[in-house]
Amino acid sequence: MNHLDRSDPDLLKKLLKRIRVYAGPPLTIMEVCGTHTVSIARMGLSTLLPEGVSLLSGPGCPVCVTPIEFFDEAIYLAREKNVVIATYGDAMRVPGSGATLLEVKAEGGQVHPVYSTTDALNLAIKNKDREVVFLGLGFETTAPTVAHALLTAKKQRIDNFSVLSAHKVLLPAMEALLLDPEVKVNAFLCPGHASMVLGWRCYEELASKYGVPSVVAGFEPHEILLGINMLLAQAKSGGVHVENAYPKAVSEYGNTAALDILGGVFKKVDSNWRGLGLIPGSGYDLADDFAKYDAREKFLKGVEIISAEPAGCRCADVLRGVIPPAKCPLFASRCNPKAPVGACMVSSEGACGAHYRYREA
Repeated sequence: MNHLDRSDPDLLKKLLKRIRVYAGPPLTIMEVCGTHTVSIARMGLSTLLPEGVSLLSGPGCPVCVTPIEFFDEAIYLAREKNVVIATYGDAMRVPGSGATLLEVKAEGGQVHPVYSTTDALNLAIKNKDREVVFLGLGFETTAPTVAHALLTAKKQRIDNFSVLSAHKVLLPAMEALLLDPEVKVNAFLCPGHASMVLGWRCYEELASKYGVPSVVAGFEPHEILLGINMLLAQAKSGGVHVENAYPKAVSEYGNTAALDILGGVFKKVDSNWRGLGLIPGSGYDLADDFAKYDAREKFLKGVEIISAEPAGCRCADVLRGVIPPAKCPLFASRCNPKAPVGACMVSSEGACGAHYRYREA
């Protein structure tokens, strides 16, 4: 595939033609990036694939993979500890066991949408008489920005700022999927955003250990199609390796500065994922030197919060690629973007939300 001219105005047509004439073994490709999920749904790429080749959405949506108990913790803090919750907008609408943060805000709770960790820090600086808790969600893409905010808080002695961390480590989840007997995946379209930090080499051990072709791809139509074509070429030749179809943004070893700051502020811990359960070494928690900025250490010691998933919601199975969103009995009926039951319908990167928006496209 590398001999294709990426500036060719007919590149999209050529890639589509190569896909349509594919004559190789059956291939199930999982994308593990929420932005890929949305792009694929918007462009209707699944309808362009030849027989025997299919696309599955995986656990690439940060809000979606965050377990319900995390949102219950945030709701408890807003209601019972009278703290200011600072969070990205999507998280405000994710249902907890009995409410959402948006509903808590309507009740008078201090829940503030922010656009960056800098916004959250400024909120703490301007409200020194209040405790500000930032909801730390996401993979290696966003975790370094939270690490930087914590370093700033420590340096400037902003002691009324803390983080409730639900940051996730990507690779252990990908391995958990391969070990799950219900998940039928034999190729990965690897995430462009996380790979900017991790680098494309990080997938080599997984590819070699499990015999899974992997390609890092960008988000434009031709970039996704190029990634799919590379995977099809590997399947046809019997090759198993990692390729980088997004060289303009992803390097061999990633952003070492971001990885260094991440490793200095966080430590890897076992972590619970919606749909995948507890995965060893799959989460980032605050390192011991930053324990004073850990919201759980500050406010939740000894607190027991009982959580329950909503009845009938199959978000967990959607995240593992076991079923497509439309197979959930609540999809587009009881669960829709105006009244979401599960996180996969809430988030802008959620598979259910994407399939709902583009289901007639």
